[in-house]
Amino acid sequence: MLAGALLLCGPIAAQPVFTNVFPPEEFAARRARVMEKIAGGVAIVLGATEPAGEVALRQNSQFHYLCGVVEPRAILVIDGQTKRTTLFLNPRNQKREESAYGPGLYPGEEAAKTTGVDAVLERAPAVDSPGTVSEFQALVNRLAAERRTIYTPFGAEVLGSISAGDPDRMWQRNKSDPFDRRTSREEAFRTHLALSAPKAEVKNLDPILNALRGTKSPREIAVIGEATRIAGLGIMEAMRDARPGMHEYELQAAAEFVFKKHGAFGASYFALIATGKNTYYSHYHRNTAQLLDGDLVQFDYAPDFKNYQSDVTRVFPANGKFTPWQKEFYGIYLKLYRSVMNSIRPHVTPAEVIKDAVVKMDEIMATYPFTDEQIRRAAAKMVDNYRQQAEKGARRGLGHTVGLEVHDVAMPMPTLEPGQIFTIEPQMRIEELHLGLRLEDMLLITETGYENLSAFVPIEIEAIEELMADRVHGLSAAHRSMKAPPPPGRNQR
Repeated sequence: MLAGALLLCGPIAAQPVFTNVFPPEEFAARRARVMEKIAGGVAIVLGATEPAGEVALRQNSQFHYLCGVVEPRAILVIDGQTKRTTLFLNPRNQKREESAYGPGLYPGEEAAKTTGVDAVLERAPAVDSPGTVSEFQALVNRLAAERRTIYTPFGAEVLGSISAGDPDRMWQRNKSDPFDRRTSREEAFRTHLALSAPKAEVKNLDPILNALRGTKSPREIAVIGEATRIAGLGIMEAMRDARPGMHEYELQAAAEFVFKKHGAFGASYFALIATGKNTYYSHYHRNTAQLLDGDLVQFDYAPDFKNYQSDVTRVFPANGKFTPWQKEFYGIYLKLYRSVMNSIRPHVTPAEVIKDAVVKMDEIMATYPFTDEQIRRAAAKMVDNYRQQAEKGARRGLGHTVGLEVHDVAMPMPTLEPGQIFTIEPQMRIEELHLGLRLEDMLLITETGYENLSAFVPIEIEAIEELMADRVHGLSAAHRSMKAPPPPGRNQR
């Protein structure tokens, strides 16, 4: 696994003003590719604003991808004509720095050297300088005079625990709500550009950035691999902790302890921990039900680690032992699940993968020793769903991408290519019993096949039962020393 081969840059800081996940040259290389795409145009990207309260600032995805700076209201300008990058930051607030928040990143040569950009200027003049045009507005005025094409993200910013497209839908609802009518910050900025530079063409930067983000660099793969390792450790700790009488939220607490212990900023998404009949729902997240003896638990949770995400799901018995019926239910699902995984290969479309998987599924269904008709019907329905996806040539039926967002930007091309990371998470339901099964793994496409980044997390019945038997009675998992397994080896095809 690549996470073991590449060192992350620098120690983990509680809240760095310049991310230590990559060296400046990684961000510079990304900006250089943007410059190639925009030719003589200029890209302007807004950073996130300060949160309204005592909440740590987390940078939005597009801004983070290009420079990694974590300062409120920062603005990044990438000039495709001059090949220069300018960062605009708030002026220094020495009182705030010395008495409350500690050192920050401020305009000047030192900040330029730290971030690897060409210049770091003041975003706006001091409050006691009325009538003074800010350096950023002066730049916009020059762009207007030159009639330069301006590229800026049209999509609403994506922050932690949010996926690509989610904020756009929220802001569209706000705008159409007769009692709201608010627009997104990005739309407001485009309105400002239209007034400040009426003769400049304003284009959407998102397609350019999203196409670049779709293929992960070796350093990105290493960080996502570490996020996945932490996710797996959290799931395994929850397995060890689980027992009848606990509540779903107690298992969440065990995983969150692991996430934070290993340096995660927070969670990739709300915890999807479902027991018993709650497993029927794909995104159940109330996490208040009690684990009952004989229940299966579906555990789907992962950390937000250095702005990158993971997404892993496992299913295990609340009491640590699968019943014969559960073994039949889980066993057929796991075989069908692996039919999908074992059909994945590079340079083919998702539809081709699904088509191959259906052939394998039909062979399994013909020989599997079913004893329960409800299980057989549920499995047949799962296979038929995939068959329909194959017949339609659907591109999205395989799974979802993962990166800076847990449901990341779309794959940049029709085929699966090296450097793409996505999950598969088919669901099988027994409608009559209101039960569901869903597993999920993080898959990296390689030149020769794929690498399962989450392969070390137990998935076979025997392995799950063995792990769950490793309990220290009378002690919470959160108070045991956690021994991380060795970096997972390659699990490739």
